[in-house]
Amino acid sequence: QVQLVESGGGLVQPGGSLRLSCVASRSIFSASNMGWYRQAPGKERELVAVIRTVGITNYADSVKGRFTISRDNAENTVYLQMNSLKPEDTAVYYCNAKGATIETVFRDYWGQGTQVTVSS
Repeated sequence: QVQLVESGGGLVQPGGSLRLSCVASRSIFSASNMGWYRQAPGKERELVAVIRTVGITNYADSVKGRFTISRDNAENTVYLQMNSLKPEDTAVYYCNAKGATIETVFRDYWGQGTQVTVSS
């Protein structure tokens, strides 16, 4: 069954903004570092941003200053606010949950992906 549900993708012009959302079950979200990955045609899947259970964030160099990842623990939701979008941001964006403790070391859940297209 689908345990991560993404939304918010779409078509936007360069310089525009989108906000992606990913809702997880509480059992997954509460013990997971949450991340956003993306994969463009012909390229490997790459990490865009991650937010850990304690709130520490990391970003790929290509999105620093433009993207912001956040999490709402009460609603089991992680967000990716994307501003100043560029054509090279075009990709399928995937939500990911990785276990943050040794007890959940094998936890690795993925959403089905949402398409983000930046084009004029």
